[in-house]
Amino acid sequence: MVTKDDVLKVLRTCDDPELGINVVELGLIYNIQISPENQVHVTMTLTTPGCPLLDYFVDTTSSKIRGLPGVKDAKVEITFDPPWDKSKMSEEARAQLGLD
Repeated sequence: MVTKDDVLKVLRTCDDPELGINVVELGLIYNIQISPENQVHVTMTLTTPGCPLLDYFVDTTSSKIRGLPGVKDAKVEITFDPPWDKSKMSEEARAQLGLD
C-alpha cells in the first residue's frame, strides 16, 4: 500500500523551476488522499492564481506520483482556497529565499 509519506517523498523531487524549491517545502501541498485501491488524490495550490506553470505542476506532480510502485492512478487538483502565502513555507524554504 502506498503511504502519504511515499507521496510526500516523491513530491519533494518536484521543484518550482523559478524558485528551485520543491512543492512540499513551498507549502503548496494541502491534502493527500489515498484510496484502498491505491488511487492518489492530491490537493495543492500555486503561489499565485495566474501562475503560468499550472500545467507544468499538474503534469509533473501527477506523473511522479504515478511512478510510485503500486499507484493505480493520480489526480492533482489545484485550489486557491485558502490562498497561498509565505507562512505556508518551511523554515528552510523561507531561509533559502531570504524571507526570515
